[in-house]
Amino acid sequence: MNTTYDVKLGEIQHRTDRDTPTFIARWRVAGKQKSKSFRTRGLANAFMSDLRQAAKAGEEFDVATGLPVSMLARASSGPTFFEFAQAYVLRRWNTTAARTRETDAYALLTLIPALVGKAPHRPTDEDLREVLRIHALLPEKRRADLTAAQTVALGWLERASLPLSELKEPQVLRVALDAISVTFAGSPAGANTVRRKRAILHHLLEHAVEQKLFGSNPLDEIKWTAPKAVTVIDPRTVVNPAQARVLLDAVPKVGRKRGPRLKALFACIYYAALRPEEAADLRLRNCTLPETGWGLIVLENARPQGTKRWTDSGQTHESRSLKHRANKETREIPIPPVLVAMLREHIAEYGTAKDGRIFATGTGGTYSSSAHSYVWQGARKLALSPAQVASSLAARPYDLRHAAVSLWLNAGVPAPEVAKRAGHSVDVLLRVYAKCMDGQQEQINGKINDALDT
Repeated sequence: MNTTYDVKLGEIQHRTDRDTPTFIARWRVAGKQKSKSFRTRGLANAFMSDLRQAAKAGEEFDVATGLPVSMLARASSGPTFFEFAQAYVLRRWNTTAARTRETDAYALLTLIPALVGKAPHRPTDEDLREVLRIHALLPEKRRADLTAAQTVALGWLERASLPLSELKEPQVLRVALDAISVTFAGSPAGANTVRRKRAILHHLLEHAVEQKLFGSNPLDEIKWTAPKAVTVIDPRTVVNPAQARVLLDAVPKVGRKRGPRLKALFACIYYAALRPEEAADLRLRNCTLPETGWGLIVLENARPQGTKRWTDSGQTHESRSLKHRANKETREIPIPPVLVAMLREHIAEYGTAKDGRIFATGTGGTYSSSAHSYVWQGARKLALSPAQVASSLAARPYDLRHAAVSLWLNAGVPAPEVAKRAGHSVDVLLRVYAKCMDGQQEQINGKINDALDT
């Protein structure tokens, strides 16, 4: 390496003759002109500040690259964790749903600020997370303009982020695992949250293995036990049919508009075990609603709610393929006469949205999850006793789906058919609803006795 102390720092040039404004830092090393382009003046200033500090410290500069030896060492060690995490999010953007993008980013809001070196003038974690959330973890066209302080925070993060290669060290991975084990406020994180963030870190490192940056996933070598998450339904949340009917009858009494418009949607969750986002995208063409007898729903899509910055359309709701199903794959659910009648009544009263959706606001929009919750909690207060309202019984609209699946299983419907209607695999169905399969013990014991007597 050919090095020198002959360094002269120049000015930052603002170029406006390009599609994107560019700020170019210029300096000379051993008489040779050097330059580096940045998106913002703040980043260019931060880079020049690093050069200035290295020169003041009497550091040697590499003649070929123009960088101080310390910066050259960092550059030669491969991408930083921050750089690789950005690339990971953007690489997956076009193939993931809005909620997945948001979940990925949420994990990285924890990991990126934790995996940094001891650089001076560290911004607060809240400031670093905000820069990541509104700018750094989004595609170029979706990034918000940064304030001067936010630009400084982004520059600090770019300089301080550890090289990705350092994640092969157990002590560095321990820092990451400690970070995902607490909330942003510093309290212990929920088991499901910890497991989800750990899975995202593992998947990110699998991408690094794929790109030959690691020989194997270093996280596999860490002896760390994830907290045990609850994966079964609590029977205390499950209503019986009489309670479900009383709750549904109370829904139209909540508010002048929302309650009446949401009764049939909640009924779809209970009588057809639809997920709320599946009910939100239910269209008239998906329904066979005879005047008498059973009907049929053929689900095509779901309409989950997300944050605007993560959706393709920039809207909070957008139509997506069904959960755990391939694009354009459908799911058939026979529906009982009581639900057929409710849907016919709802359509006669409110019609459909322009795109054929059965459940829409008065202006054709989609009710938010907070609107669902508001109406549902109002219905619980009207239909249940104070003790039941304070309990977990049907605490969320989603619990109606759990009640439906539990009812089907306890009625003796074969598990494969229940799984087919609910959109589960059989093994997941039996594991998740194991504690809700009550009332069959004597029947099962009898079958065992019969087998033993043969």
